[in-house]
Amino acid sequence: MEVSGLDVGFYSSYWSSGFSGPSSHDFTIQMWPLRTEVSIMCHIRGSSWVTFFMVYTGWLCIFTHAQMKIPPETVQKWAITLSEQINAIASKYSGAALLQKKLKDVEPIIRIEDVDGARLVQDFADEIERMLGSKMKSVKRLADTAEDADLYHEYNASLQFDYFNALLVNTMDEEGNLIELGGEFPLEENEHFNKLSVNILMSDIQVPTNVYNKDPDILNGVYMSEALNDIFINNFQKDPTLTWQYFGSSTGFFRLYPGIKWTPDANGVVSFDCRNRNWYIQAATSPKDIVIVIDVSGSMKGLKMTIAKHTINTILDTLGENDFVNVIAYTDYVRYVEPCFKGTLVQADLDNREHFKLLVEELHVKGEAKVKKAMKESFRILADARANGQGSLCNQAIMLITDGAMEDFQSVFEEFNWPDKKVRVFTYLIGRDMTFSENVKWIACNNKGYYTHISTLADVQENVMEYLHVLSRPMVINHDHDIIWTEAYMDSVLPNTKELFKSNAHSLLLMTSVAMPVFSKKKETLSHGILLGVVGTDVPLLEVMKLAPRYKLGAHGYAFLITNNGYILAHPDLRPLYSDGKKLKPKPNYNSVDLSEAEWEDTEDSLRTAMVKGETGTLNLDVRAAVDKGKRPVFLKNDYFYTTINETPFSFGMVLTRGHGQYVFFGNVSVEEGLHDLQQPDLTIADEWMYCETDIDPHHRKLTQLQAVVRYLTGKEPDLECDEILLQQVLFDAVVTAPLEAYWTALMLTAPGVDEGMESAFLGTRSGLMRVIRYAGSEKRVGKKFLTPVDKENLFTVDHFPIWYRLAAENKPGQFFFYVPHDDINKGKNTFVAVTSVTVTEGKRTAVAGAIGMQASLDLLERVFMSIAKQPNNTDCNDVDGICPLSCESIDVNCYLVDNNGFIMVSKEKGDVGKFFGEIDGSVMAQLLKSGLFKRVTLYDYQAMCKNAHHHASGARPLLSPFYGVLALVKWFFSHFVMFLLEFNICGLWHNDYVVDAKAGFHATHRQKKVELMQPCNTEYPGFMYDTSIRETNSIIKCGRCQKMFVLQQVPNSNLVMLVVQADCDCSRQYAPITLAPREVKYNATVKCNRMKSQKIRRRPESCHAYHPHCQ
Repeated sequence: MEVSGLDVGFYSSYWSSGFSGPSSHDFTIQMWPLRTEVSIMCHIRGSSWVTFFMVYTGWLCIFTHAQMKIPPETVQKWAITLSEQINAIASKYSGAALLQKKLKDVEPIIRIEDVDGARLVQDFADEIERMLGSKMKSVKRLADTAEDADLYHEYNASLQFDYFNALLVNTMDEEGNLIELGGEFPLEENEHFNKLSVNILMSDIQVPTNVYNKDPDILNGVYMSEALNDIFINNFQKDPTLTWQYFGSSTGFFRLYPGIKWTPDANGVVSFDCRNRNWYIQAATSPKDIVIVIDVSGSMKGLKMTIAKHTINTILDTLGENDFVNVIAYTDYVRYVEPCFKGTLVQADLDNREHFKLLVEELHVKGEAKVKKAMKESFRILADARANGQGSLCNQAIMLITDGAMEDFQSVFEEFNWPDKKVRVFTYLIGRDMTFSENVKWIACNNKGYYTHISTLADVQENVMEYLHVLSRPMVINHDHDIIWTEAYMDSVLPNTKELFKSNAHSLLLMTSVAMPVFSKKKETLSHGILLGVVGTDVPLLEVMKLAPRYKLGAHGYAFLITNNGYILAHPDLRPLYSDGKKLKPKPNYNSVDLSEAEWEDTEDSLRTAMVKGETGTLNLDVRAAVDKGKRPVFLKNDYFYTTINETPFSFGMVLTRGHGQYVFFGNVSVEEGLHDLQQPDLTIADEWMYCETDIDPHHRKLTQLQAVVRYLTGKEPDLECDEILLQQVLFDAVVTAPLEAYWTALMLTAPGVDEGMESAFLGTRSGLMRVIRYAGSEKRVGKKFLTPVDKENLFTVDHFPIWYRLAAENKPGQFFFYVPHDDINKGKNTFVAVTSVTVTEGKRTAVAGAIGMQASLDLLERVFMSIAKQPNNTDCNDVDGICPLSCESIDVNCYLVDNNGFIMVSKEKGDVGKFFGEIDGSVMAQLLKSGLFKRVTLYDYQAMCKNAHHHASGARPLLSPFYGVLALVKWFFSHFVMFLLEFNICGLWHNDYVVDAKAGFHATHRQKKVELMQPCNTEYPGFMYDTSIRETNSIIKCGRCQKMFVLQQVPNSNLVMLVVQADCDCSRQYAPITLAPREVKYNATVKCNRMKSQKIRRRPESCHAYHPHCQ
């Protein structure tokens, strides 16, 4: 019976005119075309049940949303058909079956071996140790030469000497003549030095703007250090992998090899001062505990306080991760700038230093200064650290920053520091007033410190640096040449840093430096302990990690390095940069990321503790990892192997994943056969991998890895150092995969050609070999950048296998994994990829040999999907229980093709593609999670950056201070009260325009002050995985006045599911979208405080030079 065109007025009038109730009859209504059954139990007492039938049916049609029924058997048929068609397309155009057959054919001649992780980690560590050892020898030669040069140099106060000033070289005056100190300095672009223009035959000199470049001390130092030129060149010839070598003088100049043209900042200022660099400070001093004490009495107001704050910041900049610090302020009472750190010292890592700087900005002057209490508290802090075995257990010093000291303070030093004077006291007199200078000087001179007077901001840098020379005296007098290694850092001085930031392997942009102090050996000054400077060289971590080749670690394996403090030097999950708009910037804490923040599944810190202690061993962990930029969780069983790097503060670790990471296979082919196939046009090898060492001989630096391999194998470059095992693997892979080129070509040439939208076929092997064919020209491809050199995510790089390779490795071999690529290169979300792994088997061992797949326009998949997901109008619907004919083109239903991680591949709405399904339909996703079809996997990011909206006037607040909470409440109330007055607009009755302008001006000012700053934070975010054991489901979701039905059907032999959802029931009010948005993990003040001041296990540097009986 079809009900239509009924008059609502008729029903309402009939209902109100005396219809009193039904008699006992049961009936069923069937409404077409929906074929939806609505059962109603009725008891009719009146005379006409027919009349009631018409009335009640109309009533239901108007006031009740009839429940749609989607037949699951129809969706099941579609899913089966879709599986057959998309797998046929993927198999045909990829050639996966052919490659698997070829691998099966060669199984009799291959051998599969277990990877011996313990031996492998030791081999890698030995290689790294040899490499770093050669850098240390180079630095030692520089130090010896510099000391000998100084020994035989007679200081000449009137010396006149022209040198190549890096800022001025090749600079002409208005008449076209080279300016003074700016002689002709040939520069040539060099591959080894990041394509910078350099002079490899000479070094040149950089001098900061605030240092006079013809000062006698500078001229004598430059003249003396000319002897280093020959050693620079000789070192580079002995070890061509060396990068920048340098000498930083204690007088401020910086000799750099190879020489470059130095670029000033936008204001023409050269602010770089080598004495501020971490390598200089660490080499010049031993670890230290520092308490900074600042006078915030009323007399310190204005410029004095500005200078004092800058002084504190400069002192903080001289500290490193082996140092410990606290900052206290005093008037007539003592307070810690961070109450959380009361009575203790905290590690001076980047996080804590920046935290102190923000708090120091908030200091305000008030009251009268009483230095005695502050000094007592400082000595107590240092004494407690010594007694409890905390801090550096080396140098200890107090930095007193004040404009004068009036009270009697001698008794404090008698009680806490005399007679041994093991705590040095450095004093900084702020301002032009010299009234109390003698008192301040007395404090320093009677406690083995140093007194300086700082009257302007320009004086700060030079005066603060003096304390380093004092702390270096014991080491200099003992003539102890300690070699130091710095934590990881990013050199922002080099001109092409911005270009380097575009590299994918951001963690490998970092470098470490090895440095050594240079002392005066002259007898007349030996007892004075004169530090001449520091020599050093940079070691790019990229070059270090190349010594742990990717091909030996498998698809999910990796290697990493940490420092003695547990901080990461190199790790594939280290992300030192963040996006600030369109710019990439280093994170504030990029070089103090703890290993536990990358390996967060190690909740007991077992791995970190063992590595920091310098132990050798192994550990097994079940980990939740994520690929495709964290969107796709995977569960892995990882075996960790670790050991120490001798003669350095570093420890090395590597990971092998159980399954495919456990085995390696070998097969032999002739060089002639392999060479032939290696030179086919569709073949490339990973250019970031080291098949052959091309950086030793300058003539080889312009060779690609493939060119180097071919020249080595053909005998044209027999002197190349190549990895014989990797070459053997790549030759074997070239031969086994060679038939694919002919197969793909035949598909293109055979009528009727390839399907419209088919774009590429590709394969990759464990040896970094890739073959790619383009089924369509670049003008027709929508995925124009896929598998091009800029598409780093999808290529073999120094720190990862391609995304598609890793996804295939975790999928069932022979079964295609379908997904839509979406990253910075493939932004359009208009292509899809199908990929599968191929394997070899020997006995009970199976190893992944590679992955093979195809890439096509998403239009092709949509055409296939929509052609299947509809029933023709003449469909026989007699045995169908539900909508028939059913069509995904109908407005009554929404149809989706969703992958195993919940990302939409096909939808009627193009904008849905690539999005997480929960964002589009939270109600259905909630039901799928509730029923267990999808499982939520919680992942963590301890290197996240979160937006923190705050006003310029408010820096960081102390973590534990109730006063600031009350103050914030008062400020909130006051600001909202002002806004109320403005918006209420009581004067608008007679002059409305003025108040509107005032309000607009207030909002404009408010907006200018409010800035969204990005700051480091911890976040948790969800990932989702489909439970493949559940093949189908259907359910009804109650949403207020309507009910929504959906049917889910697994697409067999794939990672996809098909979803058909009722379209006309909006559940958005009852069910919020389910998103992948990360949630910041908030810590209360106490927890945050404990996290900041907690001192994890660390390995202290082996040497300490804190005290010498003859040292003042």
